[in-house]
Amino acid sequence: MPSVTNKKSNSNNSGFPLGHSRKSSTANTNSNSNNNNNNNNNKPVATSNSSAATNTAFSSASSSSSAHTTPPKPSGKSGGWAEALPEATRKRFAKYNIDLSRGYPERPAHIPRYLEEAYKIRNDRPENYVERGKNADPEKKALFGAAKEVRDLTKHIGTEIVGVQLEDLSEKQLDELALLVAERVVVVFREQDLSPQRQLEIGKYYGRVEVHPIQGHVPGYPGITTVWNKYNRAKYLQQYQKGINSGWHTDLVHEFTPAGITHLHLDSIPEIGGDTCFTSGYAAYDKLSPALQKFVDGKTVIQRSAHTYYKHGDQVFDGPQYIEREHPLVHTHPVTGWKSLNVNRSLSLRIVGLEPAESDLILNYLYDVYEKNLDIQVRISWQQDKPGLGASAIWDNRVSQHVAVADYNDEEAKTKRHANRVTSLGDVLYFDPNSKSQREALGLSLD
Repeated sequence: MPSVTNKKSNSNNSGFPLGHSRKSSTANTNSNSNNNNNNNNNKPVATSNSSAATNTAFSSASSSSSAHTTPPKPSGKSGGWAEALPEATRKRFAKYNIDLSRGYPERPAHIPRYLEEAYKIRNDRPENYVERGKNADPEKKALFGAAKEVRDLTKHIGTEIVGVQLEDLSEKQLDELALLVAERVVVVFREQDLSPQRQLEIGKYYGRVEVHPIQGHVPGYPGITTVWNKYNRAKYLQQYQKGINSGWHTDLVHEFTPAGITHLHLDSIPEIGGDTCFTSGYAAYDKLSPALQKFVDGKTVIQRSAHTYYKHGDQVFDGPQYIEREHPLVHTHPVTGWKSLNVNRSLSLRIVGLEPAESDLILNYLYDVYEKNLDIQVRISWQQDKPGLGASAIWDNRVSQHVAVADYNDEEAKTKRHANRVTSLGDVLYFDPNSKSQREALGLSLD
């Protein structure tokens, strides 16, 4: 694995239609990235003693069901909204022995308030990390062979797999799924009977699971984050807004090792609305002219956290501060070997080495490339035919942005939108100057 710039920033700035169908084919890719060491002086160093949970193998689904019978007791502070849980969510939790006796969601036992302690959370590189898609069968025969249909949702991004239960996937199939996610950015599974425990198991298989230091989680299972509008966030996640609104973002860009594969499972789905849109970082990079690609290659960008913290002592009067990290502006995906544009309007602050006005000008153009090109986006509608079952989207945060469509809130919907998210952190981001863009690697026209 090459060494790259990945460090705290010393600055205190705080800016803040379905496509064709296929049965079992996918684009051939070069899944071996060139791991040349490009900057020894910027080798990441672990600066905390936090536990380095690794993505070790787990037993098959048939032998893991025992985990559903003896759930751990909640250990944090519980919220008081268990009675407001949607019926479908409540039934799922009851089926899989989730203890709601102390309320829902469960809050972290300790919430960091100060910047120094927030920086120490996962401020290291996980040991024995494995990119599960790297050694997968390029033809994905085990995964596709179990499906009734494999349907590409658009040309550049998004695939839906029909007739497969995530609860039952083997390690070989999960490896092939990781490769498919790396290639197609986001993969959708509908009509899922998925236990929270299995969702967490899959997350641990793909990497160190992010335990959110602030947001609530499923009782007894830190790492299964609750995504439930005002009940968890004290405000609506999605609501009608006047004017021009964006909201496009990439999760956890402030992490030492940012989010890799993320799994969002909706177990309660509104009758209409609440869609999620995704856009491809591979395709965004290919939208740039060769001259601009050459300019951004090798540069770094300062990314910030979504939440703020305070400094100790007299410095508390400096006001709220973000966690800031320096990451490659363009990075190379470790599985596909393709270049991806690594910026987002919500959390990117500035390009290192440029004057503020220069940085703002270039960043705003790069944001627009991501947000305004419909041909590199996909809109996922969560609705499905069978009530009582859930739907999952699994995507690679390293090569994408996403946004929840603001056409829905719980005050208006008969069926409330409830989801659980498990995020597997990846390895340190890096840029390989010898890597290729997606279109270049696939032999597509660059004109």
